Amino acid sequence: MTKKVTVSIPDLLHAKMEKWRRSFNLSKMLQDAIAEAIQRKEDFQKRIQGDLDLCEIIDRLKREKEHSEGNYFATGRLDGIAWAKTAHYEDIQYALGWEDLDNAAKDNVLGGYFVEKIGKIQRKDARLEGIDEYIRVYLTGWKKGLSDFWDEIKEKL
Repeated sequence: MTKKVTVSIPDLLHAKMEKWRRSFNLSKMLQDAIAEAIQRKEDFQKRIQGDLDLCEIIDRLKREKEHSEGNYFATGRLDGIAWAKTAHYEDIQYALGWEDLDNAAKDNVLGGYFVEKIGKIQRKDARLEGIDEYIRVYLTGWKKGLSDFWDEIKEKL
């Protein structure tokens, strides 16, 4: 069963429709346009519902990323302490002032050490140039470990 619907259109469009009425099935064109617009709205609503699921996925992945970064930070911190325990006084003083994390592997004093460490922790899909966010977290942890070590012993020297 079909229903009749009244549609308002501007005069200019009406004049063009009259000119081309025999070339088109205007009723079918209007039905198709309305059906397509409704389908887009329904698809959008489905995407919104999917986005709710997506929000849950994103929240879970954020938690996993924080956990992973925490592991990189903790590993870096422990490595920083271990390095400081065997390092020369002058190297410790240098490292305490060192801040160029992006070029850790190229550093004149610490580069050799970091090439080995970064090579072990660098993810297989990481870019070869520069450092990725996980290595930056590791290096930040390393600096924290070094700083913690120094704060513990500096008054005893």
